[in-house]
Amino acid sequence: MKHTRTILAGIMAAAVSTAALAEDVKVIGVSIPAATHGWAGGMNFHAQQTVERLEEVYPQLDFVLATASDPGKQVNDIEDMMATRNISALVVLPFESDPLTPPVQAVSESGAWVTVVDRGLSVPGIEDLYVAGDNSGFGRVSGEYMVSKMQDGGDIVVFRGIPTTIDNERVDAFSEAIKGSGINVLDMQHGNWNRDDSFNVMQDFLSKYDKIDAVWASDDDMAIGVLAAIEAAGRDDVQFVLGGAGMKEMIKRTADGDEMIPANVTYPPSMIATAIELTAVGLTSNAPVSGTFVIGSVLVTPENAMDFYYPDSPF
Repeated sequence: MKHTRTILAGIMAAAVSTAALAEDVKVIGVSIPAATHGWAGGMNFHAQQTVERLEEVYPQLDFVLATASDPGKQVNDIEDMMATRNISALVVLPFESDPLTPPVQAVSESGAWVTVVDRGLSVPGIEDLYVAGDNSGFGRVSGEYMVSKMQDGGDIVVFRGIPTTIDNERVDAFSEAIKGSGINVLDMQHGNWNRDDSFNVMQDFLSKYDKIDAVWASDDDMAIGVLAAIEAAGRDDVQFVLGGAGMKEMIKRTADGDEMIPANVTYPPSMIATAIELTAVGLTSNAPVSGTFVIGSVLVTPENAMDFYYPDSPF
């Protein structure tokens, strides 16, 4: 009987220890759009790699990663994380701002940490941490490069992304950077960060204008659509296309000295890794990580292009 009691006591102690350990484990939910285009594919790649790495580094943390192909699915994912995983923190890149604001606000009101990435919410101040690229810097660096490349001025067309605050910031900074340079914007239309849409818009531009000196595509997916339209039309007046975000194919073309892709401007999808890592640090230490973390945009040229070339990434 004494031996039996000892065994039972040991089992109970182990059970209590296991329960305590389970209570100590904190869950970080990561909710991001699915890989619906190149940049998002790169983001998914970096998110998965970061989660796998941090699970080894932080045994006291558990991660749940969900991807959504539309805002409704992302709302459901976040609500499910709250209901079934009792998340201590949420890292979210909203598919769209308006529909994601209420569920993310509910996460915040529950007492969980909230990190918002790239696309802000429609209500300010919900998040504890905001991680994003420098969108104004992205536009400014792009504009400054166009000015340096077109010192005698010229006629260009401009591609905007999806109508968002991010896009406004980029275009406003670009427009300011080329002001007074002699560069004339013939037209400006939304390509929606989409190859097919941009192909169609560029076809319209080529039909409408007999001479286009250069294109600010402002995104590598859009630049691919633009280049395809130029090739299909057999036009040789367009001197170069400036995209952005650092797609590996475009970075390689810059590195190889392709005259049509002489430069790029970074807006790294790996910012999701920064957001997840900072959130993990916040949950496991006393290090202050709240506030805003802005990742600068860098001009990529043939001289430094290989520093930004990641052949294993899908983007």
